[in-house]
Amino acid sequence: MTESTPDYGDAERAADAVREGGDLTLEERLRRLEQILGSLEADDHTLDEALALFEEGIGHVRTSESLLDRAMLKVEELLDDEGSTRPLDPTDG
Repeated sequence: MTESTPDYGDAERAADAVREGGDLTLEERLRRLEQILGSLEADDHTLDEALALFEEGIGHVRTSESLLDRAMLKVEELLDDEGSTRPLDPTDG
């Protein structure tokens, strides 16, 4: 089974997807962060390009933290005080 990965092509296209409000998954954000890090480590960018990549990366980090926080809250909601599971209320979003 092969994992589907988004084909961003380059940093500019990925940045455009984020600016346009594209909903990226946590996994896609982490992959993009790895791309940004590798690109910045290559040190072949102007200062403006490097700052734009850094800014995009910070956005991914903040959004990823928020996604993880929401997932953790959901897990805590599903567990009772003893760590046992409780039924999920289908009306919860």
